[in-house]
Amino acid sequence: MYSYTLIQWLFLFYFYCFFGWCFESSYVSLKSRKLVNRGFMKGPFLPLYGSGAIMMLVVSKPFLGHWWAVYIAGCIGATVLEYVTGVVMEALFKVRYWDYSNQPFNFQGQICLSSTLAWGGLTLLMNYVVHRPIESLVLGIPANLLTAVTILLTVYISCDFALSFKEALDLRDILVRMEKAKEEMQRLQKRLDVLAAVAGEEWNAKKEALSEKFHMDEIKAGFESRIRNNPSMSSKRYKDALEELKRKVAEKRKK
Repeated sequence: MYSYTLIQWLFLFYFYCFFGWCFESSYVSLKSRKLVNRGFMKGPFLPLYGSGAIMMLVVSKPFLGHWWAVYIAGCIGATVLEYVTGVVMEALFKVRYWDYSNQPFNFQGQICLSSTLAWGGLTLLMNYVVHRPIESLVLGIPANLLTAVTILLTVYISCDFALSFKEALDLRDILVRMEKAKEEMQRLQKRLDVLAAVAGEEWNAKKEALSEKFHMDEIKAGFESRIRNNPSMSSKRYKDALEELKRKVAEKRKK
């Protein structure tokens, strides 16, 4: 059992990517009461499900005669995969795609005990229920047809993944720029607060007057809105906008 060619393994990976997308998109759509396309990619594929399914089959292979060993192998293998995937994606894209922080016995919000136990149950379900008819289906497809379909899927999914990866990196850059803008405005506010503490009530009154006269809050809000409403803003335009904010704040201090 589970002695497949490379083409068969690839096809199984794509099949479970599609199966996972159908399952999760349907669940989230029903829960949200609207159509939701779940996943990292644009097409109907969720690589995490495909990777998880293949991992379950691989780690279970030596223990198929002992259901309890299959369960333990699934718990360990899937948890490691989930943790590594979560950490890598967050490091690359600055976005957490799932968060178990509110669950008991979690580690860094990336994994938790309840999820680990569920992965073990899913590994049993995969090996003894789900995969058997899928295996029969794949093995029944003529080799030439399976190869052709798998190659086409490989080309399509590779292009989709490359485009989705680039968009995710662009989103990461936007989030990084917004975080820097937030930190810059916080530093400016702290400087104003220090000056206010040193100068006392006279400076507070002057600061309030300046804020009202020059609409300090409106300038800051406008700057934040400018970033939010222009996700494709280039780094040069962003720098110019930040310098403009600094200049306006400096002008207010001189008044």
